[in-house]
Amino acid sequence: MIRSLDPLVRLTQKHVANPLHRAMMDRGLPVPGVALLETTGRRSGEPRRTPIANGLDGDVFWVLAERGTNAQYVRNLQVNPHVRVKVGGRWRSGRAQGAAGEDPRRIARLMPAKVTATTARLLATDLTVIRIDLD
Repeated sequence: MIRSLDPLVRLTQKHVANPLHRAMMDRGLPVPGVALLETTGRRSGEPRRTPIANGLDGDVFWVLAERGTNAQYVRNLQVNPHVRVKVGGRWRSGRAQGAAGEDPRRIARLMPAKVTATTARLLATDLTVIRIDLD
């Protein structure tokens, strides 16, 4: 990714796309290719919901974190790996762990929304793969 675009992309995601996707999903409206990841805030202890690309693959949910450990939800996962993921209107609980040995390109091919996965790869500044084993 071109570094000069990073602040613009972050602002657009944080203030436009994420709030819109979160609001739609909270109202039960589907957003194609998007899932909702619920972590526990590492300082507040409050639930934090982040729209992410739908990485459901059976009983495993894959996350491509575009900003790696700079992403707040990744920092939350490092403190408390217990999460919930909302896919297709249904919440599922699971436990997150880093998946350093996984190829991000392979994980992106598993994702149903190819545009979302491709965008994640193209806009990534520190692409990190996270595996969530669902209950």
